Amino acid sequence: MDKAPCGRHHGAMETNQVLLVVLVFALAGGVKGITGMGLPTVAVSLLGLWMAPAQATALLVLPSLATNIAQCRGPHLWPLARRLWPGWAAIVAVTAFTPGLGAGGAGGSAGRWLGAVLVCYGLWGLWRPTLPDLSGWGRWAGAVVGAATGFVTSQTSVFVVPWVPYLQSLRLQKDEMVQALGLSFTVATLALGARLHASTQAEWWSVSMGGALCGALMGAFAGLKFGEVLRGRLAGPAFQKTLFLVFTALGVANLVQAG
Repeated sequence: MDKAPCGRHHGAMETNQVLLVVLVFALAGGVKGITGMGLPTVAVSLLGLWMAPAQATALLVLPSLATNIAQCRGPHLWPLARRLWPGWAAIVAVTAFTPGLGAGGAGGSAGRWLGAVLVCYGLWGLWRPTLPDLSGWGRWAGAVVGAATGFVTSQTSVFVVPWVPYLQSLRLQKDEMVQALGLSFTVATLALGARLHASTQAEWWSVSMGGALCGALMGAFAGLKFGEVLRGRLAGPAFQKTLFLVFTALGVANLVQAG
């Protein structure tokens, strides 16, 4: 199926497309339920195989935001905010104002960006190099990483690279890391939402994809709950390796699709 530019698709999604969206978000929610992250990466990489990036992003915003809110709760909010706010500000600024989705993002270049990022992220996860300790570098190092993350987000709607490796290099405790991921993903999702709202596609995606958006929300929460049940059984090295292999394969598929 060809990727139709957002401005040319005026009708509601067909039933089979809505069902595919539900399945994609159920799978993405399951990955998030098991690992605590990965919903945008899985959803966008799969949707990108048949859907324009701006369409995929329009479906992503609300499910990602809704599933991240619970992850934001915890006792470390203000210490994390004081430490990470320069990076968050950079993510928002660069995501909102860098040309990408909504400008040239519906073309093959966006698919190539997405494919390349997925391949790099998958290979990095398989390699799992020892990250340097950046905990003493000061909060402004995060602004540089945040700007890089914002650029990647503006091109692909995926905001795990390089922000997640950066958070891992801060040597946060487990509960701090979970809350930091939730807060960071919420900030990035809101930046994506603001970008879409300001774009010319805002009216289109809010009206014509209502059924698909409801399906995405239901699928994401169903998958999230199911993933949480499976977390103790699957959240191990073998599952992580398989997941990164899948990301690499999806990246290659997106590169072929965009080529």
